[in-house]
Amino acid sequence: MKWLDYVIRDWRIRKALPHLAKAARVLDVGCGDGELCRHLAKCGSTGVGIDTRLTASTAADRFEFVAGTFPDSLPEGGVFDAITMLAVLEHVPTGQKTVWAKACHARLVEGGLAVLTVPSPRVDAILTLLRFFRLVDGMALEEHHGFDPKEVEPLFEAAGFDRVIHKTFQFGLNHLFVFSKTT
Repeated sequence: MKWLDYVIRDWRIRKALPHLAKAARVLDVGCGDGELCRHLAKCGSTGVGIDTRLTASTAADRFEFVAGTFPDSLPEGGVFDAITMLAVLEHVPTGQKTVWAKACHARLVEGGLAVLTVPSPRVDAILTLLRFFRLVDGMALEEHHGFDPKEVEPLFEAAGFDRVIHKTFQFGLNHLFVFSKTT
């Protein structure tokens, strides 16, 4: 990753962390290099990070890492106080988004939180330009499926969640969503 990729990643993590302060056990879907897991471990949380692109160097005390796809590659039976998906949902094929939202619901304790960040569709053009000038790697930009953040609330509400927060950051180019499991 390039310097600007780290800046963008860390900004998303800083937005998510306050909502994870009370979560003892966390599932980080699309955990990347495990940076969010390392932050959470320092705060006493335990959990699982899952990503299709995990490398041997990904490590964090108190966290297990699974190389594979969510939800299929997760060990059975584990429940979590929070599930995070930072800049992940836009990479999920359209037909799988409902499956993912329902899987989040099934893996959370009652009252557990789903914390997501989703970029605005305008970000694709910006990242394409930044990648052209080699300022970012623009991780898996080709996997974006034209996802509109307006689809997030109906998707998670249909799966049994209540919206707690929706706000924008990074100059309106990114969205933070926090949902609570209610049923």
